Amino acid sequence: MESVIFIGIPASGKSSFYKERFFNSHVRISLDLLKTRHREQRLLDLCLATEQRFVIDNTNPTKQERVADIEAAKAKRFKITGYYFCSKVGECLRRNAARPDDQKVPGVAILSSAKKLELPTIEEGFDQLFYVRLTESGFSVEAWRDDV
Repeated sequence: MESVIFIGIPASGKSSFYKERFFNSHVRISLDLLKTRHREQRLLDLCLATEQRFVIDNTNPTKQERVADIEAAKAKRFKITGYYFCSKVGECLRRNAARPDDQKVPGVAILSSAKKLELPTIEEGFDQLFYVRLTESGFSVEAWRDDV
């Protein structure tokens, strides 16, 4: 049983990474898709109850925003993997501008998310962490190092 939590600002590649790496194996829990926290919580509860692997595909920028999901997954003995999406604000603003209109987020959402973004730590309850970078040739996943 695996729980995956994405951490990164809007337009950093989280949803594309999900489609590439987890689409065929994990349920996607995303506020963008579900539209309300209540629906999001109900789907999370269902995944936990049925021991279904899932990905929380949200920005999850702060430790405080990640803690409830980590604690819920730990209580059900899920392995918790975090993926931190390394990206520059300017690159995210450019990618966002290139999206179809119905998929764009306000630029202020990118800026405010970047401002409060906190690096995750193993001490939060993650079993493992990875860095993800979006390059011209695709996604690069690297082992976590606390010194970066």
